[in-house]
Amino acid sequence: MTFSLCMIVKNEEAVLARCLDSIRDIMDEIIIVDTGSSDRTKEIASKYTDRIYDFPWIDDFAAARNFAFSKASGDYIYSADADELIDEENREKFKILKDALLPEIDIVQMIYTNQLQYNTTYNYDKELRPKLYRRLRTFVWEDPLHESVRLSPLIYDSDIEIQHLPTSPHQGRDFQLLQKVIKKDGILSDKLHRMYCRELFIAGSDRDFLEAEPYFSSTLDRHDDMELLLMDACVLIKCARLRDDAEALLYSSAKALASGKAPSEAVFELGEFYRARKNYREAIMWYYNAAFETESLLNRHYHESFPLIGLHISYVILGDLDNASKYRDMYSSSRQGSGLTNSKKASL
Repeated sequence: MTFSLCMIVKNEEAVLARCLDSIRDIMDEIIIVDTGSSDRTKEIASKYTDRIYDFPWIDDFAAARNFAFSKASGDYIYSADADELIDEENREKFKILKDALLPEIDIVQMIYTNQLQYNTTYNYDKELRPKLYRRLRTFVWEDPLHESVRLSPLIYDSDIEIQHLPTSPHQGRDFQLLQKVIKKDGILSDKLHRMYCRELFIAGSDRDFLEAEPYFSSTLDRHDDMELLLMDACVLIKCARLRDDAEALLYSSAKALASGKAPSEAVFELGEFYRARKNYREAIMWYYNAAFETESLLNRHYHESFPLIGLHISYVILGDLDNASKYRDMYSSSRQGSGLTNSKKASL
């Protein structure tokens, strides 16, 4: 099998050589698509390949990746980002995979690591992601009668680990692009809608939440999908709490609580609301609910460390040092086991 490496880049002079050095000898061709670099990115790329293309940035990562894929000629396309690195042990696994890969495999998933170390917008430190794609898919009939064409891709989950080592966070860029999509199209796909909520709760500032509020206010009552409704409610509860708007907080909270499956994010924000109003007993009830009686939907810390901090602080203020100490110790324990072994399989 022949492998084509396809990358889209912009101002990646700090990490591009590191990435390419770790993968160049496994690839049969390297295709670099530059979306407007103003540093030495293209100069560095030219040391590895002459297949360098310019693609004007149009606020669309999919369009840029599609352009890069269109230039590939190998049997399989490996999609990489410049801030990735494959160490020697996993390089050897990659070489073995290349020698043994069966032609009926459509997609190979690899283990993406270091998710939590760099505060990326994920709840798992390791997860399987599709990374290697058959360039031309062969459609086959299956079943000896009532035959049909197999539509689902044949996926192989490898044990190859890819280190994600970014030099700076990308959340600010993502929020700007999401707002541009909303302005252009009026609504996000369900996938982007979920990602917007998740990124807000993992990496969003107060300002990011408040800028997102008009959009989520417009979608709250549109959803038939209960999960999407709960995500919207979580965002709007936090926005109402930030603005100290009790009426808006009541409306969005009722949406979440009436479902019978209010997420930890929603009840934690109620704890924050009451603590800000110095009603510590009420805050404790909601913090306890977040930590022990609900599950997180967007950011696991709203079920783990965050409510434990709230419980500790509230009990300190009330002068109950025994309970304050108990929840401080629980918080410390939660931090020590905070997800460096957590993993998730990507869904396709």
